[in-house]
Amino acid sequence: MLAFDFGEKRIGVAVGDWQLLQAHPLTTIEAEASAARFAAIAALIAEWQPVSLVVGQPLSLDGTPHAMTARCVRFANQLRGRFSLVVEHADERLTSVDAAARLRSAGHGARQARRHLDAVAAQLILQDHFNATAERAHAAC
Repeated sequence: MLAFDFGEKRIGVAVGDWQLLQAHPLTTIEAEASAARFAAIAALIAEWQPVSLVVGQPLSLDGTPHAMTARCVRFANQLRGRFSLVVEHADERLTSVDAAARLRSAGHGARQARRHLDAVAAQLILQDHFNATAERAHAAC
């Protein structure tokens, strides 16, 4: 699977495996132009050949949608249409805050952390998605 932390300037990308239920930061796409973004995503999809995608869905802390939520839904729909893959949404509340804290605790300075922040946020989105899916499967047993 590939997961995306969508932003207007950058898109963090993570990769993970259903069998291992483990996510890893992959890269950050730093392009504002739609064509460049989707070209980079197409290259990642060709390389990693995911069976599905996950897009972080930003919500207010109380769970209500806001302006960025609609942009992420549009991005997810574009991914689905362009690549004919299943695209799931995952709650991304506070993942960037968590990613920044993890990078700081790992000894990354502000400049170095900024380069990795979006990819680590995507990793957290995907790991949370794996954990929630595993919990639902366990509860169904």
